[in-house]
Amino acid sequence: MFKLIYKAIKKYDTIVIARHVGVDPDAMASQMALKEAILLTWPKKRVLAVGTGGSKFSYLGSLDKLEDVSFSESLLIVVDTPDKRRVDSPVIDEFAYKIKIDHHPFVENFCDIEFIDDQKSSACQLVLELLYRTKLKRNQSVIEKLFIGLVSDTNRFLFNSDSVVFSLVSKILSEYPLDIPHLYQQLYMRPLNEVRLQGYIEQNMKITDHGVGYVSLTADIISKFSADAGSAGNMVNNFNYIDEVLVWAMISEDKKNEIIKINIRSRGPVINTIAEKYHGGGHKFASGARVTTMEEAELLIHDLDRACKKYIEEMEGGKEK
Repeated sequence: MFKLIYKAIKKYDTIVIARHVGVDPDAMASQMALKEAILLTWPKKRVLAVGTGGSKFSYLGSLDKLEDVSFSESLLIVVDTPDKRRVDSPVIDEFAYKIKIDHHPFVENFCDIEFIDDQKSSACQLVLELLYRTKLKRNQSVIEKLFIGLVSDTNRFLFNSDSVVFSLVSKILSEYPLDIPHLYQQLYMRPLNEVRLQGYIEQNMKITDHGVGYVSLTADIISKFSADAGSAGNMVNNFNYIDEVLVWAMISEDKKNEIIKINIRSRGPVINTIAEKYHGGGHKFASGARVTTMEEAELLIHDLDRACKKYIEEMEGGKEK
């Protein structure tokens, strides 16, 4: 599979790299690092990294505009995205050839090469393995980006981290002098207004009968703290250790895009199948959804509560045996 991807990249002079809507560090880091690696290997190629909403992660690089591209003669690479509707690009089907590099559970086949491994921690891990298994070049900058994405999607190696992940980290640390405190600062430094918004979330989190913790953040509340829907949603990762909560969700109204974003995490109940019912998806224990009304968001919370109830009953049944 790695060789097939390498041959396809080598073949095309124009390459567009896209990722999912609602960008996160793993998506953008894998996208920008792959672009840089390709240009290091073939400096004369035209490589565009496209998408919206990347200003929060400007330390990873600048995004490109999808202009003056002959799609019928170009390659599209989609990273960190399992299905076509979540690709942050206005054009998909017109490309001459398409490659998917993804670590989410399979949703649909929409590329010529479907490189999917849902046992991997992150898209950045897949790109790292691609670099080490082919002649694609890498440098300090490429590795720093991939390390940031790997750290982000594993939540500092708390989740989805196995011997392969730690072997990769050991390998890159033996080859590159990474300033880890500085990289962590780029990833985790937050403005005071976001810290205060987190305090609001902590004070106003509701908990259902079966352990779903959630907060509904209207556009007015988010604006009051001078934050945005993306920043509010990303705070979902800060609530992993509440004893009374099995599943937790951030409901964030995004007036600009006329949607309501719901970021969901779990310590047991499977949530991605529920997220798929509400125009989303993801991993079993880390998913997202998008709805248009708060009433739909409440229905999603109800479904999550039922999943928690079933999970608790199954766990208690197992203990009795």
